[in-house]
Amino acid sequence: MATPLNRLGFIFSRNSRRIPFRRKQWTDLSHRRPLHSSPNYRARTRDDDDDDADSLKAPPEPYSFNYDSLDPETRHHYDLLSPEEKTRFQSEEKAAYEHMTSGALESELQGLVSQAVYDIQQDIPQREPRPKITPGLMAMGEVDEQGTGEDDEFDGDDISSIAHGELEQHREIREYARIAAWEMPMLSKLAKPFELPSKDKPLRFRYTTYMGETHPAAKKVVLEFCTRDLPNLTEAQRVKLVKLVGVRYNPETDVVKMSCEMFETQAQNKRYLGDLVDTLVAEAKDSSDMFEDVPLDFRHHKPKPKLEFPEKWKMTEQRKEQLEANWRQSALKEQEREEAGQLIDGPKFIDKMLEAIAVQRPAAAAMPSPRGQGRQRNLRR
Repeated sequence: MATPLNRLGFIFSRNSRRIPFRRKQWTDLSHRRPLHSSPNYRARTRDDDDDDADSLKAPPEPYSFNYDSLDPETRHHYDLLSPEEKTRFQSEEKAAYEHMTSGALESELQGLVSQAVYDIQQDIPQREPRPKITPGLMAMGEVDEQGTGEDDEFDGDDISSIAHGELEQHREIREYARIAAWEMPMLSKLAKPFELPSKDKPLRFRYTTYMGETHPAAKKVVLEFCTRDLPNLTEAQRVKLVKLVGVRYNPETDVVKMSCEMFETQAQNKRYLGDLVDTLVAEAKDSSDMFEDVPLDFRHHKPKPKLEFPEKWKMTEQRKEQLEANWRQSALKEQEREEAGQLIDGPKFIDKMLEAIAVQRPAAAAMPSPRGQGRQRNLRR
C-alpha cells in the first residue's frame, strides 16, 4: 500500500507546480523618487487600471475535490488507496491549492522578481549621453573622426594657414642654409681626387638616389661591363659568355647591362650582381661544353639609324668665297637700280599718297550733297 501512496504524492507534487499564479508587472526601480516629505503623485497608466481590475476580481473559489479532473494514471493509483489514505490525499491537495492561491505567496514572488530585475539593472553599465559636437567651418560636410568640434573663436592673434606654410618653408630653407654654412665645409676633409678606374676594375655600378626621400626605385642597382675588359678570358670563352648573357648584350658597344632590385638595400643588390658575374665567368671558363653548336643571336638589338650631315652642305673655303662673290654682285645691281631710279622708296611713297588724300578731302567737302533727291528716292522705295 505504501507504493501507491508514494506514487500519488509524487504526482500531486508535480501537478501542484503546474498551478498558475497571477504575476504583476514589475515597475522600474531605477527612476524612483528620492525621499521627500510630500506624497508621490504620478499619472495613471494602463498597469494601474489592470491592478484596479485585479483588485475588483472575486477571491479564488474554495477547494473542492473532483474525481473526474484526475488523469487516468492518478485515478488508477487513487483507486488503490484505502479510505483513510484517500482522505489524507484530499486534505494534502487542499492545503497545496490554498497555499498556491494565497496572496502572501504572490507578493513574495513579486518581490523576488523585482529584486532580480533591480540587481540586473545595477550590473548593466549606464552610458552617459554623448554631447553633440557641431562641426567647424574647416570640417563642414565631412566626418569628424577626431572629434575636434567647432572652431575656436579667432582673437586676431594668429596667421592664416597659407602664412603658416610659407613660414614652414622659410624655416626649412634656413635649416639647409645653416647646413651649407657650417657642416658642408667639413666634408672637404674627406674629399678624394677622382681617379680613372684601372683595368682590374671592369665593373661599373650605377645607383639612384632621391635625396633622402623614400622611393621604391632607390634600391635598384645597375651593372655594366665590357666583355673584352674582363681579364683572363679567351675569345672562345668571351663568345660563350655573350651567349650566356643573351639579350643583355649590346653588340654595337660590346657592353653587358644587368640590374637588380629584389632586395631591400643597395648593398644586397650590388652583392647579388657581383656574385652573378663571378658565376657567369666561371661558367664561361668551363671547357666541358663551349656551346659551339649554338649560334650568336642578336635579334633583340635594334640598331638606331645615325643621321650624318651631308658632305655637300658642309661649309668649305671654296663655298665661303662663292657666297661672298654672290653677295657683292647683288649689292652692285641694287646700287645701279637706285641710281637709275628704278627702286621705290617706301617712306617717300607713303608721304606722297598722304598728301594726295589731304588735297582731295577739302574738295569733296565743298561739293553739295543731293539731299532732296535722296529723300524722294527713299520715299519711292
